Amino acid sequence: MSVHKDITKHSSKQHSLVKEFMKLDESREQAIEEALTLCEAGKPFTTDRINHITQDINALARQGVVPQRKTVTEEMVREYANRR
Repeated sequence: MSVHKDITKHSSKQHSLVKEFMKLDESREQAIEEALTLCEAGKPFTTDRINHITQDINALARQGVVPQRKTVTEEMVREYANRR
């Protein structure tokens, strides 16, 4: 019975990490889209919010369940905006 409880606890923790990752990843995508929109409009933008969320995602990734995300530079945003 103890093994079953341990497995259930482990699975619940992993599920919680995945749910948190999905929430953070969606927020990160929104922040990227906002930066792209500002860039395309010729307005000033930063990647601070994107990279703050990226740090949170990568902290979860260190627990081994979810993938890491790359830090985004302003140049990366400009290059992508020019290709869209």
